[in-house]
Parts: sequence; structure tokens; C-alpha cells
Amino acid sequence: MASKQKERTPPKEERSKREERSERILDAAAELITRWGYSKTTIDDIAKKAGVAKGTIYLHWKTREDLFQALMEREDILLVEDIKQLMATDPEAGTLHGMLRDTMLATMKRPLMKALFLSDTEVLGQWARRESTGAVYEQRMAEYLKYFEFLRSRGLVRTDIPAMKQSYMISAIATGFLIVGPLMPDELAITDEEAADMIAEIVRRTFEPRDQISSQEAAELSQAFNQYLDRLTDFMKEQHQQEAES
Repeated sequence: MASKQKERTPPKEERSKREERSERILDAAAELITRWGYSKTTIDDIAKKAGVAKGTIYLHWKTREDLFQALMEREDILLVEDIKQLMATDPEAGTLHGMLRDTMLATMKRPLMKALFLSDTEVLGQWARRESTGAVYEQRMAEYLKYFEFLRSRGLVRTDIPAMKQSYMISAIATGFLIVGPLMPDELAITDEEAADMIAEIVRRTFEPRDQISSQEAAELSQAFNQYLDRLTDFMKEQHQQEAES
């Protein structure tokens, strides 16, 4: 049995080429869907952009929907990695306003994740709502609320307002910045970095009772936030593996 299993396992070089081709196809899909929208992007378009035959795509994914599912799963994982990179240089990473700043900046830098955050049907089509009801979304919200309650328990977030209402208010603030940006005249345009800083400042002034935290608290918060992101990444990878095996 072991020898048969070994025979079915593709050589490392072959796997590497397959993975490289898969990434190239997903890169092409991401660019075209961002430009034209999911509904208008075809497998032919993606194959041409990726420089592969149409049939080659079907060696990786059975349907266009499967391909897009893989793309969004990859984007989810890459978003978390981007947030971690921002956290590494942010001394306020684990605070509520620091978390929002790093998360929103990373989201704004990834068009598909920004579209998902806004439930943008023009870009994502049916997936805009489908993704917001899936297992990954539910796990993301569960982990976020768990971390949010952790901050409240440490006296780092106001407790005179129910946690769910606070979360609603924070979402409204962040969403408002993303929506209003394209509507503003050029002379009032701001960068993604400025928008993320403004969101963080509003959240800090509105929800955080303390202006400063100790270096020890900062280190503990950073570690806790990293653990939060690690749990989310592990769950997303498990879901991705289950999808691949089904």
C-alpha cells in the first residue's frame, strides 16, 4: 500500500511546476475580476491572461466557481499575512485602534478583499453575499469578537456600551471611509495610509478609555493578536484542504 501511495505522489519538481502554474492562473483571475467583475470574467479570459490553454485550468479546478473559491481562499490567507507584516512594525498593533488601522490598510491594498468587505456585487457578483454567510466568515467574526471581549476585559475598550453595538459602530466607521473615498473631489482625496490612520484615531477617541498602555501590555496584546490571527489562518487552511478533497 505504501509503495502504491508513493507512486501516486507526483515528484517534487512536478508539484512545484503545478503550484507555480496554479498561482499564475489565480493571479490572472484576480486581475481580471478586479477589472471587469466576476460575472463578466470567463475561463477563456483567464486562460489567455495566464498564458495557458483553457483545458489546463480544468486540470486544477472543475468549474469556474471552484477556481474563484480557491482565489478567495488564497486572498483570505494573504490578507492575514499582510496584517501580520504591518503588525510587526506597529507598536500599537494589539490595541483596538491599532488592530483596525493594520486590518483596514491591508484590506484597502487588496481590491478583492476590499470588495468583499463592502459586499460589492459589481466586482464579486453572487460571491459578495455568499462569502458573508460561509464558514470562514463565521469563524472570522467569532475570533474577532473573542479578541474584542479580551480587550474589554483588560480595560482597553469601554464597557458602558454593549460589545455588539460597539462592533456595529466600528464597522460603520470603517465602511463609511471606504465608501466615501471615491465620491470625494480630487482636492480632498487621501491615501490609504491616511484613511487607515483616521479610522484608527476615531476608534481610539471613541472607544478606548486610556491614552497610553505600558510596554508590557503592548507586548502581551501583540502576542494575543498574533494568536488570534494564527487561529484564523489555521481554520482557513483547514477549510481550503477540505474543499480540495471534496
